Amino acid sequence: MITPARRTFVALDTPEPPAARALAQRLAGHVGGVKLGLEFFCAAGPAGVQAVTEGLDLPLFLDLKLHDIPNTVAGAIRSVMPLAPAFITLHTLGGAAMMRAAADAAADMAEQMGVPRPKLLGVTVLTSMSVLDLASVGVDRPVADQVALLADLAHVAGLDGVVCSPNECAMLRRQLGPNFTLMVPGIRPVWASANDQKRIMTPAAAVTAGATYLVIGRPITDAVDPVQAAQRIVTELAA
Repeated sequence: MITPARRTFVALDTPEPPAARALAQRLAGHVGGVKLGLEFFCAAGPAGVQAVTEGLDLPLFLDLKLHDIPNTVAGAIRSVMPLAPAFITLHTLGGAAMMRAAADAAADMAEQMGVPRPKLLGVTVLTSMSVLDLASVGVDRPVADQVALLADLAHVAGLDGVVCSPNECAMLRRQLGPNFTLMVPGIRPVWASANDQKRIMTPAAAVTAGATYLVIGRPITDAVDPVQAAQRIVTELAA
């Protein structure tokens, strides 16, 4: 059973390790973990990740969205294992062979290091994309159909879950069962701005629809009091 306080991964949308560390320290105990993404990793590297997470009881969601040939992605997975991520993302559009190579690499490295294996999550359709955006890159099926196809491919290839918008949660939960992890961005409380997200839902509605974990950035990080904002979300989920 995942408690409301453990469901939220806060997206630390800054390339500056000191700022990310300070925010992570403030939010420890009020969120389930922290998400560090591609912008941060390119700016600060593995050392920056360690500077943010070291000594904090906050699981790390390393959102790198890896997408390359199978051997290269497997090598990338091995290289970030010393950071002890709880979750790592890769693009499902890389194909089944790439996802299998990543899963094998994660399992092998975890056994060698004597640590828990990170969960690998496939990115389906970015929450900033609409059906028109998909059409512009040659995908002529509806968003939900594309998400369903890619999520099933990830499941068969051995991934632990997917990243999806809240609008696809109920469909994927029915399709892939209760144990498949659904990491869900595009979460906006009613009191927060939608910003650039197009497929959004409130935290409570997303969990009701089947979300396992919620990724929430600006409603927390841009708040006058980030701790109060995080706790407000926890209260809404508990209710």
